[in-house]
Amino acid sequence: MEISRIFDLLENIQQYDKENQLCVKRNGKWDEYSTKAYKEYTDFLSYALLQLNIQKGDKIATISSNCPEWNIADLAIMQIGAIHIPIYPNINDNEYEYILDHSEAKIIFISSESNYSKIKNIAAKFPHVIDIFCFENCRGVKHWSELIDSGKQNPALEELEKIKKSILPEDTATIIYTSGTTGYPKGVMLSHTNIISNFKVTAPLHYQNQHSKVISYLPLCHIYERMINYSFQMVGAAIFYVENMGTIAENIQEVKPDIFTSVPRLLEKMYDRIMFKGRNLNYLQRMIFYWSIALGHNFKMNKENGWWYHLQLKIADKLVFTKWREALGGRIFVIVSGGAALQEKLARIYWAAGIRILEGYGLTETSPVIAVNTFEKGDFCFGTVGPPLQGVEVKIAPDGEILAKGPNIMQGYYKNPELTKEVIDDEGWFHTGDLGYMKEGKYVKITGRKKSLFKTSMGKYVSPEVIEDMLRESRFIEQIIVLGENQKFVGALIVPNFQYLQNWSNIKQMNYISNISAINSPAIRKRYQKEIDHYNKLFSPHEQIIKFELIPEEWTIETGELTPTLKLKRDIIEKKYEEYITKIFR
Repeated sequence: MEISRIFDLLENIQQYDKENQLCVKRNGKWDEYSTKAYKEYTDFLSYALLQLNIQKGDKIATISSNCPEWNIADLAIMQIGAIHIPIYPNINDNEYEYILDHSEAKIIFISSESNYSKIKNIAAKFPHVIDIFCFENCRGVKHWSELIDSGKQNPALEELEKIKKSILPEDTATIIYTSGTTGYPKGVMLSHTNIISNFKVTAPLHYQNQHSKVISYLPLCHIYERMINYSFQMVGAAIFYVENMGTIAENIQEVKPDIFTSVPRLLEKMYDRIMFKGRNLNYLQRMIFYWSIALGHNFKMNKENGWWYHLQLKIADKLVFTKWREALGGRIFVIVSGGAALQEKLARIYWAAGIRILEGYGLTETSPVIAVNTFEKGDFCFGTVGPPLQGVEVKIAPDGEILAKGPNIMQGYYKNPELTKEVIDDEGWFHTGDLGYMKEGKYVKITGRKKSLFKTSMGKYVSPEVIEDMLRESRFIEQIIVLGENQKFVGALIVPNFQYLQNWSNIKQMNYISNISAINSPAIRKRYQKEIDHYNKLFSPHEQIIKFELIPEEWTIETGELTPTLKLKRDIIEKKYEEYITKIFR
């Protein structure tokens, strides 16, 4: 059927008649919702929300981990004309308070007691919050099954159908509050058309169908995972939500997925674990392992390397790379990567290992995909995010900023028309804030964030993300922030890869007592200086890191240095580590 509103997916997927359309691992067991149950539960929940006098345009929030109930609530909210406000489960109290106040959400769905403990006192401040429901059993909170039972006993099919017919494709479907690296979150208003234009075009690019299995662990409250989740539903693929982040490897072995989405940081960690295991092999196996890795770094598409390379690659595949695919269940066809830049070296080696990665680019404001690499010949280029998505226009402004136009561009920022005018010009071009260029006139290449660009006191511009992305290739470096605004030189704060550093210290027969003692060790600092010297050769003189400081703890979402999409909160880091930065530049 024609999908012009997101909830039309419910009717569309009935053709697949699946028993496992939506699945989640709970308490060691997979719970499944069939396509039929998905629609029934969604309608029951819509009936119940109508009984609570939820009107078209009202806001309903979800603060939940990934689960089928999230999907049910999502479509139930939208098919009565209400607006879904998905909120990250791990933001701080100030952000919760701002979003709940700003959105004026009337009902909140949560998934656990930990969610409730974070928001119960905050929600109590706002009279517009009339109730909270939990998907799991939470003490002191109504279980969502009360709404399902109520809707089952009091069906309102005619009223629901009347409302659905009144909902237009251009109506606001959701408001997503961007995590933001500075200031308060912004409420991005996306229509049904915005999101549908993205998932209709991206769905065929993955080569998935009703026989495919998807593993999902990135948060559905983020537009990237949410949009692609819709594309999986459209083609009838079965979606399996992992039990938790710690069980991903185990759940992948159980499900044996054909596809999943990821962010580069997780792909980097996966690669680091592989390298860690490789270093502990016996001598002969280790030599074969490193030979295969070196081969993978030189991988090119369409067998451009020639027959001798691919003969060697077949040997490497048999001896090494088959084990990589087995670790991902043995059936993986493609991994879709987004949210940040993927190291070109990693992309090549994963492809060499038979693990295809399609990297794309976009923002919440663009629903989200602007550009993506695909399997089509001539539509893939390593080191780029691919050509613009069908239906989306891209141009580069004189100052290097990437601009986009198309049906995916947001309606605007909720309650903030002034800010909307700042980012969407009179010709309809959305100003992304990202810098880049068109490689070969076709592929979008990202070079950094416009706001992150800084000028040294010598008048030279530096794009810190380019340097950071390069340095993160080092096995010694977990995280890094490059600094130097109005300074004579460039410096950096570095979070070591402590697991690798400890292993290296043991090999060197150094006494590794703690992270703090390690970063103060002259021998370890000397090793990091050697690493910096190696990478500095790749940069222009004004971009080279002259001084650095090692940080004794990892930056996380919970401690406030990272956004929920794992981007650096530069202002927070600079304020928190002011003493270290002063030491660098004094």
